[in-house]
Amino acid sequence: MAAATPRAAGKNPGGTPGKPGKPGIARIISASLIGTTIEWYDFFLYGSAAALVFNTLFFPDSDPLVGTLLSFLTYAVGFAARPLGGVVFGHFGDKVGRKKLLVLSLMLMGGATFAMGLLPTHATLGVGAPILLTLLRLIQGFALGGEWGGAVLIVSEHGDDKNRGFWASWPQAGAPGGNLLATGVLALLAAVQSDEAFLAWGWRIPFLLSGVLVIIGLWIRVSVSESPLFLEAQARAEAAAASGEAAEQDAPVVEVFRHNWRGVLTAIGTRLGENVSYYILTAFVLVYVTVHLELPKSTALNAVLIGSAVHFVTIPLWGALSDRIGRRPVTLIGSVGMAVWAFAFFALVDSESFAVITLAVTVGLLLHGAMYGPQAAFISEMFDTKVRYSGASMGSQLASIIGGALAPIIAVELLKDFGSATPVAVYVCATVLVTTLTVLVAKETRGRSLAEQGSASTGAKRATSATIGS
Repeated sequence: MAAATPRAAGKNPGGTPGKPGKPGIARIISASLIGTTIEWYDFFLYGSAAALVFNTLFFPDSDPLVGTLLSFLTYAVGFAARPLGGVVFGHFGDKVGRKKLLVLSLMLMGGATFAMGLLPTHATLGVGAPILLTLLRLIQGFALGGEWGGAVLIVSEHGDDKNRGFWASWPQAGAPGGNLLATGVLALLAAVQSDEAFLAWGWRIPFLLSGVLVIIGLWIRVSVSESPLFLEAQARAEAAAASGEAAEQDAPVVEVFRHNWRGVLTAIGTRLGENVSYYILTAFVLVYVTVHLELPKSTALNAVLIGSAVHFVTIPLWGALSDRIGRRPVTLIGSVGMAVWAFAFFALVDSESFAVITLAVTVGLLLHGAMYGPQAAFISEMFDTKVRYSGASMGSQLASIIGGALAPIIAVELLKDFGSATPVAVYVCATVLVTTLTVLVAKETRGRSLAEQGSASTGAKRATSATIGS
């Protein structure tokens, strides 16, 4: 690793320059994990509410499946805003630092979610209610588009090359952590409230709770140090500018698409099957169980709750395994396994047994974790420091549009048209096969030093050799 400047080293007491000691990396991971969990709590809370109550409260004039479909369309709007968030946050994250943008993303996400808890419903405001809901969902998506790249990078760039898969997988665990929290709160309310009370006012409680969580998250997040690799790169750029040797640089997002587009495509392909399968397992399953099978909400919520707990614990284990055998083999375990499990999943859910449904969700999320755990390190290692925030954000967020945004909509439409889950299983299988093929042609990135620097041309060559097979 390149020698740190005094400015960078001064931000990492207790460790070597650019390599904090265990207390330092533990603090960084904790701050990233807690902040990411809160942001995913906010984002997933909307998905669960879209499946359970928003179809009634904001789209009341439709039949159940059509109302759910309209509800999921507003859900998808959040994904459509994520690439824009990725561009804006990526640009400024590569220019002014990771930490400032992470604080901003948490404030935007928490504010939008809290405001949702105060929204009037269709019965009170008419068509204005779903319009306001959609606007707040756009803000959520914009904020999350900038969160993922910053959260995984600030951990990746603080940690060492040998254990990056393990360290960087902890922010990934924030996704099931947030889903666990959101589903847990909804499951608790469903258990202690009647359906009438939940529809009348109980659904607002989880959204208003976000205000408290964001205050806690901000208090933790502002205490962490900036990425040492970013500070080193910034110091080099300032020194070059002062000496008159700095070449004119394009905006980071332009640099990414001009010189590192193969890395972006690899990131999209790697995320596609993972993204689709996750939202089928955690969002669509709520619709399938409650609307199609006509089982109680608690059946689906508690199954996802238990599965998310296992998911949360095992994601770092998959990340650690990728440090030993590589990012590609671990990802392939998940993608190939999910291609098979997609069919078994719905067959098990159709049993209408809570224990069997829980097994189906848990095994599915375990396989998803194999794709998701190594992903943060894998994508981070595709880009140089000066464009890493932009590259990682754009690759991941573009995948979210064609993956997570459309998955529940496509699944609900397939269920409505065919009355069977088999077409949904085929859809999941097709997307994870895309991920399988992408990873098979990619080259292993495990062990790459994130401190490597190069010109735009050499950076492009290195990104190509690191991600795409010849």
